[in-house]
Amino acid sequence: MKHTFLIVCALLLIISASRAQISIDTQYISAVKSIQLSPYGSKLDPPLLRLGTDDRLEIAFDMLADEPEEYRYEIRHCDRHFVEDGLTTQEYMSGFNEGAIGEHQFSLTTLQNYIHYRQTLPDEISEFTASGNYVLKVYRAEAPDEVLFTRRFRVAEDLFGVEMEAVTPSEAPNENQEIAVALTPKTGTDHQWSNTQYLFPYLQQNGRTDIARLLPFGSYQGNKLLYRFKKENIFTGGNCFRFFDFSNLRTPMYNVQNVERFGGETFVMLRPCEDLSRKNYNYIEGLMGGFKINIWDRTQKEIEADYAWVNITLPMERPYLDGTVHVVGDLTQWNLGDTSRMEWNPKFKAYVKRMYLKQGYYSYQLLFLPVGSHEGETARIEGDHYETPNTYTLYLYGRRPTDLYDRLIAVKKMKR
Repeated sequence: MKHTFLIVCALLLIISASRAQISIDTQYISAVKSIQLSPYGSKLDPPLLRLGTDDRLEIAFDMLADEPEEYRYEIRHCDRHFVEDGLTTQEYMSGFNEGAIGEHQFSLTTLQNYIHYRQTLPDEISEFTASGNYVLKVYRAEAPDEVLFTRRFRVAEDLFGVEMEAVTPSEAPNENQEIAVALTPKTGTDHQWSNTQYLFPYLQQNGRTDIARLLPFGSYQGNKLLYRFKKENIFTGGNCFRFFDFSNLRTPMYNVQNVERFGGETFVMLRPCEDLSRKNYNYIEGLMGGFKINIWDRTQKEIEADYAWVNITLPMERPYLDGTVHVVGDLTQWNLGDTSRMEWNPKFKAYVKRMYLKQGYYSYQLLFLPVGSHEGETARIEGDHYETPNTYTLYLYGRRPTDLYDRLIAVKKMKR
């Protein structure tokens, strides 16, 4: 009897763990490249839709292959932590939550053969009926358990007015940035939303998920809810994003040292990165961690841009013993893991990272991840400056006692 009880407990733990699986932007198949999930017609914007509109998302990616395959997608609803919450399809969508990736094109005149896939979603007869966080899963049609990749996106309501203001930081004002937030319920919004225990405002800097903050409530000002003057409102300023452009593989462009072809492959050597932590601030305009596929002398960039091995180096006499160095931006899905980690090479006395990328313009930062921490630091390599331009986004989630799921009831973006 005792053994039976233990087995049942173990099974329940396994089931609950599978239901509470956290969804992150993950790539499972190395042959999949250049994944972009964005609002239709706007490649550089984050994947966000407004509830009750005809807005659609577009998923695009390349498969390094000679023959096309059939792929499908599936959409699942998640809670505010991007954990699948177990809602049925009918509770968050009308129509279907899955479909086929219907459009593909073969690459043209490239050394690397690939097939470019693209699909607008959801389909024309489906729409979202619930706001909140979602995860998109793309998989092989013939083997549904073989997932290619997952991507996160959001669907938002508009129940609150959001004001965001950059204020002088109370700590290290020459290095930090502080954002004050005020929330105002819109006319007709349920009065229960004025109860701050039902509200969960998350503030995010650029695309970084490692330092997204849940803001604590501060005070009331009339019907406004103020979230300000707390340590959670303070972010390190960081530095302008580094960038490189290899739209032209015949002539080195911005921050490209040389381009070589060997054995049927192309190798792009970037200019060595500098340790900027002790340098004066220097403004550089960029894509704030994004990337843009581009080819200098062709028009069909999605299928005529080629692939190359891009080598990023950070000269350093000795490796750090108290942490790791990571290349962070859309090119590594903003993850601080194996896909972004640089390795110290004793032969070259430098941290190195080699990535197989599609021609275009890329921006990124070099973050230091201390041992035992999940938050990357800009101070060690990039330096911190209050003048640095950063994009801050406020995601306001709400859940009343009668709600079945975490709703995303307001979104506001501010460029600092």
